Amino acid sequence: MRRNPIIILIVLIIVSGCTVNLSNQKYEIIYQEDNLSAKEVGDFSAEKKYTIAVIPKVSGIPYFNAVEEGVIEAGKDLNVHVLYSGPLIADWQQQEQLVKEYIEKGVDAIAVSANDPEKLGPILMEARRKGIVVITWDSDTNEKYRKYFVSSVDPETLGRHVMDTLSLNIKEKGSYVIITGSDHAATLKEWRKWMVIHQEENYPDMELLEVSESNDNPQKAYMIAKKLLENYPDLKGIIGSSSVGPPAAAQAVIDANKVGEVAVVGLSSPNLVRPYIKKNAIQVGTLWSPQKLGYLTVSVTKEILLGNKVADNMSFENVGVVRVKDDTIIMGQPIDFTKENIDQYDF
Repeated sequence: MRRNPIIILIVLIIVSGCTVNLSNQKYEIIYQEDNLSAKEVGDFSAEKKYTIAVIPKVSGIPYFNAVEEGVIEAGKDLNVHVLYSGPLIADWQQQEQLVKEYIEKGVDAIAVSANDPEKLGPILMEARRKGIVVITWDSDTNEKYRKYFVSSVDPETLGRHVMDTLSLNIKEKGSYVIITGSDHAATLKEWRKWMVIHQEENYPDMELLEVSESNDNPQKAYMIAKKLLENYPDLKGIIGSSSVGPPAAAQAVIDANKVGEVAVVGLSSPNLVRPYIKKNAIQVGTLWSPQKLGYLTVSVTKEILLGNKVADNMSFENVGVVRVKDDTIIMGQPIDFTKENIDQYDF
């Protein structure tokens, strides 16, 4: 039977006009897909086009910008309507406001990288009571507030590995400090716990002097590193456990003329650490693919919405095989960036 072209045109106009507006001075909408093609309109009868809201800890820093790319790509590949928005600073209250507005919009799922493991709990429980699927990614909440946690790597593996990179570069002796992001972020605390455990178990001649919180603010991280270098003239190493930490620490080391005296390692993207690695101000950068993490988050969420189980050794297109431990889905192993391989990576 031939379809009336006027009816089709009206449907297209109505669908393409359905937009979501969550404008607020405290956070920004980084991405939202509003235009549906004629093919996508036709697909509604065969499969519902779910709306998935993905909330990073903070917007505007390279790490979460890279996650955004993976989220957008997955939305297009998987025929999912994705919304990607985050607070302008790493603040749980701004995330709470975003979740409230997504509940009001009636999204099908919310995936959040939590700035606090407990304080987001009540609003996430409200979302679940309304039938919205809730998962966490990158940074977890208490398990009772969500269905799954999508983790970039196993926290014990990562924490021990980063400590190994530091110990290797200070010959297993001397004092060190850690510059973290938000001290309330559960995943950062877990990584740091395993770093310290590994040091105490295996490197008794090393000593942790201080842990400082940067709130994922590059300027604050730099000022912290500068102060730490002043306060501890015999400092041998700095670990940055969030993406802004290693480059900020490296710049402080350069400014203090201590390149070669203080080793810097930690978690950051290759594009951020590249110039410092080439100047020997960062010895090793460690991470994973944030694009893949964003892609996997959307992929997992859609599987849950479809009623499918995410199983151990399950393979996801464009990501690979994942591991599942209880309600945690683990993407893969950490990647180290050094002088020898840094130019192989671009994110």
